[in-house]
Amino acid sequence: MQIYSIYDKEFKRYGKVLEGYATEDLMEGLKKTPVTEGVVYTAEDPDLQALPFAKIAADQIYGGMPVQLGWCNGKNRKLNCLEYHRDSEINFGTSDFILLLGKQEEIDEDWMFDTENVKAFLVPAGVLVEVYATTLHYAPCSKELGDPFQVLVILPKGTNTDKPEYTPVCHEDKLMTARNKWLLAHPDSDEAKGGAVVGLKGVNTEL
Repeated sequence: MQIYSIYDKEFKRYGKVLEGYATEDLMEGLKKTPVTEGVVYTAEDPDLQALPFAKIAADQIYGGMPVQLGWCNGKNRKLNCLEYHRDSEINFGTSDFILLLGKQEEIDEDWMFDTENVKAFLVPAGVLVEVYATTLHYAPCSKELGDPFQVLVILPKGTNTDKPEYTPVCHEDKLMTARNKWLLAHPDSDEAKGGAVVGLKGVNTEL
């Protein structure tokens, strides 16, 4: 599978690099988060939330909206699922990592996304990257097999917390697995086995 850089023109459909922000405190804070074997996600980390960068993220990157600073750490080389939010997500890693991405408009009329359309992008260590709201994404991937990653995840406050209660009125309503999180699962994934709606067809992409 070809791995593009976030600086390549192919990335313009999926997101953009955020430049000019001081991230020294962010790097030091993220390095203190746990390195795990399996993929672990924390929506909001109190220590990251207390960093000066948290105010920068809220006031400048999200235009004055309340945000949460969390992390996704571990080791991973597989797609498994794709998700989307109603807004952009910001990522930043202590080391190089890879994002497997798709586009929301490539979901077909049956609410299925073909994994042949997934593209891989390398994000260098210490670079802030915005993943657009219309971009399908999921857990980061290790650059090399067995390498751990520590990746910052900034989202509007409340995202990925408890799912609201409602009666589904359309298929998209059935995809929501948490607050502001719509998930398309591959049939081979643990998420699908746990009841998530299957929305990916084709090979479960693996680097």
